[in-house]
Amino acid sequence: MKPGNQTVTTHFLLLGFAFHGQMQLLFFTLISIMFLAALIGNSLIVVITTTDPVLHTPMYYFLRNLALTEICYSLSIVPKMLTILLLERKMILFTACALQLSCVLLFVTCECFLLGAMAYDRQAAICHPLHYATIMNRDRCFRMALGSWLSGVSVALGFTTWLFTLPFCGRNTIDHFFCDVSPVLKLVCADTAMFQLLIFIATVVIVMVPFSLIAISYLLIIHAVLQIPSSVGQRRAFSTCAAHLVVVSLFYSTTGIIHLRPKSSLSPNMKKMVSLSYTVVTPMLNPIIYSLRNQEVKQSLRRCVYKERRMAAFSSSR
Repeated sequence: MKPGNQTVTTHFLLLGFAFHGQMQLLFFTLISIMFLAALIGNSLIVVITTTDPVLHTPMYYFLRNLALTEICYSLSIVPKMLTILLLERKMILFTACALQLSCVLLFVTCECFLLGAMAYDRQAAICHPLHYATIMNRDRCFRMALGSWLSGVSVALGFTTWLFTLPFCGRNTIDHFFCDVSPVLKLVCADTAMFQLLIFIATVVIVMVPFSLIAISYLLIIHAVLQIPSSVGQRRAFSTCAAHLVVVSLFYSTTGIIHLRPKSSLSPNMKKMVSLSYTVVTPMLNPIIYSLRNQEVKQSLRRCVYKERRMAAFSSSR
């Protein structure tokens, strides 16, 4: 397109979901409930893993970071989506769209590497129990968590800055409920072949490097567990990994469908539904998965409730 035909884009329109009337209200209610559940559940994980000394271990340190990414990721997308559903305010400013996309890239990248770090932690705990405290010392845990966050920052800043400095045509309608790379890229009126190649390579690296670490860790875990003579010991060892394995399966089964499959393989509506699963559903399920069969988390919650009751009773007696 010639430069004279280009217009300065100041805002975009997010189409969201094609629901109307009662269906739209029902969808708004369901999303709101799941969003609140995700915020409350992940906030509880952050609070109890911070305040309870019993949970000051590498596994819960990474879990706290994971919960923080889930909170931030949901907050960057869901409030705007709810506004579109309830008030049909579909406009989003150019700078707000860029900020939202950078948050999406940051938190998804960070979560990928955190899941890899958590798999490495479980492998060290099961395969090297006598050296676990030395392997997963505080300094190494901090560096692994910091590396996860910094990798997300570099990806988010690099690709968001590059994408939003490209020329946009007069079209400003994004067929999605948030600013994602693929739908925004369709509005660019310039050659994007290099951008698409590099974003695909980055996606493969971001997804497959942690996934390879997870796969290797679990192969080593399975080998180590099979060496345990008693079936009770085997079940106990596997139970410490069950929650992480479920979360990994949920996360990679949805992000992989969206970001690793060819762009023409899924319809826009199907992509929205899959994106919704890792935007709202997965953040809601993660705290439930980690607390449902985890006795340490349950006991910590009981201790927190007991302390609150004691403090309330003490305050009322004064």
